[in-house]
Amino acid sequence: MNLIQITGGLLILLTALCAGSAGAADPLYRQGEDIFIETGVESPDRTPTWYAPMAARPYAPVFELLATRGTQGRYYPYTYTATLKDIIKFHGHDCEGTIHAANSARVAFDILFPDGIIDRSVLWGISGNSPCWSDAIAFLTGARVQYGNLGFFRESRYGHAILLYREDTETAVLATWKRGINNIPGEPVVLPGKIGWKTAVDIDEVMKLKEDVKAAGGTPTPYQVDLLRHLQWRHVNDILEHPLHDSYQARIIEDFRWEDWVDPEKTITKTHPRSDIRLRNYPYRSRPVSGPE
Repeated sequence: MNLIQITGGLLILLTALCAGSAGAADPLYRQGEDIFIETGVESPDRTPTWYAPMAARPYAPVFELLATRGTQGRYYPYTYTATLKDIIKFHGHDCEGTIHAANSARVAFDILFPDGIIDRSVLWGISGNSPCWSDAIAFLTGARVQYGNLGFFRESRYGHAILLYREDTETAVLATWKRGINNIPGEPVVLPGKIGWKTAVDIDEVMKLKEDVKAAGGTPTPYQVDLLRHLQWRHVNDILEHPLHDSYQARIIEDFRWEDWVDPEKTITKTHPRSDIRLRNYPYRSRPVSGPE
């Protein structure tokens, strides 16, 4: 491990530790003080399979998610786990975009939720236009277009980044890959970090191949189509052999305003209220075993 990696790791740690003070408001609850959520009560599904071989890699992310009981219920007293396998089944196939989005989200969540409990009832999300990225964010956050809390970036240069906003602490985090694992031709890396390790695939080769395979009206050879898939598969599996902070970066956005970041032409003007979180903190009966009060 070199000095750059050590310094970068310390910076991430300090950012995460300071996240509570970086927000502009108090959290909805404090784990272990006014709420007691049990975590680690479900084994994450990291068994590799044909549609998710990367699930077993050492640094494949695991998410401890908190939700509410049904459509009109309080918080569950437990978290449930989600892994890359769950996100891939939701999205419909494995692809590098979904993996990158999930990895970026994991790095952002380390800042937004220092206690490790990801509360899906307080999250908003912004992604690029790709369904690979927006599906991953929708799955992990619970944000939806009809609620007005799932949006798309106003600027195309953020196409392969994500922005997660925690409404109770009013903290927004921009997360994306580091320079060196990015492989989208012509698109900048919007944060300054770069990797300190050597990738197994030649990123320039992948970019050139993508230009040939994905060109509008292009006619790639069958070999090129197979090769691109193989290189993308090798790349994401290679990344997951390293700690995620070695390959992804995140930054708190000061003075965040939702409307400054989302594309107004890709939003609905009349949103629906989200009823499933309305009673998340509702009081309990004073004598729960005696019947109605």
